[in-house]
Amino acid sequence: MIVAIFNVYLVILFGLVKLRIVPFNLFWKVSPAIVLVALLVGLFIPMGWGAPGGPAMVMRYSVPIVSDVAGEVVEVPVEANKPLKAGDILFRIDPVPYQAQVDALAAQLKLEELRLSQMTQLERTPAGRAFDVQQHQAGVEQLKAQITAAQWNLDKTLQRAPADGYVTNLGLRKGARVANLPLSPVMAFIDTSETIVGVEVAQIDSRFIQPGQPVELAFKFLPGRIVTGKVTAVLQALAAGQTQASGAATTAMQVKASPFVVRVVLDDPVLARSLPAGSVGDAAIFTDRVKIAHVIRKVLMRQTAILNYVNPF
Repeated sequence: MIVAIFNVYLVILFGLVKLRIVPFNLFWKVSPAIVLVALLVGLFIPMGWGAPGGPAMVMRYSVPIVSDVAGEVVEVPVEANKPLKAGDILFRIDPVPYQAQVDALAAQLKLEELRLSQMTQLERTPAGRAFDVQQHQAGVEQLKAQITAAQWNLDKTLQRAPADGYVTNLGLRKGARVANLPLSPVMAFIDTSETIVGVEVAQIDSRFIQPGQPVELAFKFLPGRIVTGKVTAVLQALAAGQTQASGAATTAMQVKASPFVVRVVLDDPVLARSLPAGSVGDAAIFTDRVKIAHVIRKVLMRQTAILNYVNPF
């Protein structure tokens, strides 16, 4: 943009000199340098404070699906990258051994409840003991707790979608055996119930950014289109600034001004859900400072959106 404005000035100056409206003296010879410095200092550098910009990316939570019970997979009804609703079945584990455990405990509970009833009646006579009643009562409660746990295992033979989304890179097939190991996920579930848009902003330009400020974005996935949104938070905690307790002395590291990440929510939730995770583009945040620079930034954003038709980088 600064090149375009500077070139317009050069064309106008050339026309004025050619028409002899202004003399081509020393002042007008050095005026392009003066104008260039004035544009940089008076407009484009402050634009970083009033309308900072930076690269943007769409991100989504990926949930590793780990089975809570072990067993043989008997059904995988889902398809890769097909939209799912929360609660839809992802896969089914053979429920026979878990159902058998529930049935066995239910039979034991029935017998224990019968013994409890008998001991309760006997306790009312001189031949009965209160201890026997208490013992069978504890047995009944213990079996109920075991049935609850066994029923939970049975229910977990149906693995359901934790939220709205889709399964990606699906490799699980019928006949495979899964284990309830925390480091052995069987599929990756992409949660589309929330779309995260992060914008990287240089540290020197981020001090005036506040939640609620308007944002414009131009995604490569949507060439020629400007998407609007709002700032929700400025994440000013970087990995480079973390410190953890350890038994080692401080290690010297390279210190550099890494950009802060600004979290943005899009105004159109339907559009937000349709954007693939990993979509990239450029974004501009409009603060309450240097508002004259907002116009320049808006023009630049629309130029970027149009160039997205041909610019793959």
